[in-house]
Amino acid sequence: MRKGKLVAFVLIVALIILVQPNVYPTIKHIIYPKSFEEQITTNNSVESDKTLNKKLVKEKYSGTQVIKVNNNVPTFTKDELILNGKDHWKKFSNLDILNRVGTAETLISVKSLPIKSRGNISNIKPTGFKQKKIIFNGKSDYLYNRCHLIAFELSGENDNPKNLFTGTRALNANDGNRQQSMVYYEDMIKNYVKQTNHHVLYQVTPIFSGMDLVAKGVRLQGRSIEDNQISFNVYIFNVQPGYQINYLTGNSMKEK
Repeated sequence: MRKGKLVAFVLIVALIILVQPNVYPTIKHIIYPKSFEEQITTNNSVESDKTLNKKLVKEKYSGTQVIKVNNNVPTFTKDELILNGKDHWKKFSNLDILNRVGTAETLISVKSLPIKSRGNISNIKPTGFKQKKIIFNGKSDYLYNRCHLIAFELSGENDNPKNLFTGTRALNANDGNRQQSMVYYEDMIKNYVKQTNHHVLYQVTPIFSGMDLVAKGVRLQGRSIEDNQISFNVYIFNVQPGYQINYLTGNSMKEK
């Protein structure tokens, strides 16, 4: 009886596909659910962004920490670039099953800029955070920072675990070459908002490979709403000159 029911089910599915082939993707999804890797990857962006992000994870660092994405043009839609009467808002992805952060997005205005100093964030330990003392730009420093996806200076977000990831010092704030780090874009937005009283839509996506606990890099895109003075779409490699990082675990070693 069970064998007969199975044969009947297969025949019915085959008949449905022949009559209405558009239902095949739905049936395939039911029979073959998402892979484990897809389930642990947090990505709330549109399909075009997913495609770009998949390409970014395969990019190899070759000495330039920042590269342009989509010819440096943000992928925000026209609807996303409408204020809808709101001065500022923030959206953070839930941590995935490995406790990794996902895409964060915010509308920045003068009202979102903090008026208090940043507090202590040492109670948060992002995935892969295995600290090490290093020498960087000729000074004693630390390999890793608790990096904000949306900077405190833009949002007032302090120790939000959905907003903190393990990033190298070079990625976060390279005092020797600020244009190659996140702080360059964060300062650009903050100064623009203060000077114009305008708004900026800003999105940061950490790019993880497979089950890695440390992101290979972060994708930043920003666009000013009232004009085109702020417009960028870049990828910053999460690397530290002179050190090799095991992105799966967060372990590191000095290059010989």
